[in-house]
Amino acid sequence: RALARDSVKQFSISPPDGERRISLLSGGNQQKAVIAKWLAAKPSALILDEPTRGVDVGAKAEIHHIIGQLVAGGMAAVMISSELPEILGVCDRVVVMRDGYASEPLLRSELSEERIMALATGEEMA
Repeated sequence: RALARDSVKQFSISPPDGERRISLLSGGNQQKAVIAKWLAAKPSALILDEPTRGVDVGAKAEIHHIIGQLVAGGMAAVMISSELPEILGVCDRVVVMRDGYASEPLLRSELSEERIMALATGEEMA
């Protein structure tokens, strides 16, 4: 209960009730609660598959902030996303997958919407 209470406070889960079932929360608060559950296991890395799909803009910003804090604290995070603005705004490195092949990693300084789309559509070879 103490862990749930602390997680609710740390991740601004609303309503602030550690006893509430996750399925009764809004989409964004469900996502934050799931991330909090994973972090309770003290992992060294997280794989986040579409972590902001179906959440409102405010929750999306909160989740991005949480991911940024985790990475700044030394955690490795792999994020899978089909949202280009999310990729450009959150990621330090990007690998584009197309037809079962992966591109060379693009560093933040190499990221652009045009470059990612060229790799995704095959206009630029991986």
